[in-house]
Amino acid sequence: MDTPANDNHTTPAQRALDALALNTEDSTALDTLASSDVLVPVPDDAGDEEAADPGALALPVLEEPGGESVVPVFTSELEMAGLLPFVSRYRLVPLGALAAQWPADDLSLTIDGSSAHRLTLTSEGVRTLLARP
Repeated sequence: MDTPANDNHTTPAQRALDALALNTEDSTALDTLASSDVLVPVPDDAGDEEAADPGALALPVLEEPGGESVVPVFTSELEMAGLLPFVSRYRLVPLGALAAQWPADDLSLTIDGSSAHRLTLTSEGVRTLLARP
């Protein structure tokens, strides 16, 4: 159970994820999430120049059991360490901007994949729910 002290350490994005767990159509929570920055792990095979290039972003892709491909992003370093403790580099990216350029294939997005408030969206869901002008 969360205590008030623990609530002080949650981010607005995490609170939005908690709200969406209760009501998937909460437009305020979706807006908050879309305007939040997320941590995108930098793949190990990305060079230093590629990792720092603001015009390019290599998406890390994990294969889920059953063959579904997902891109993991995180609301905090603690959340990232829970699923990918070996990741040492990441980029901070506005989720709405990432969603606006999301590929049209069957690539899903998982936010805070190892937490109780995780959210996984299909490719279409990413573009329709999180992309903001």
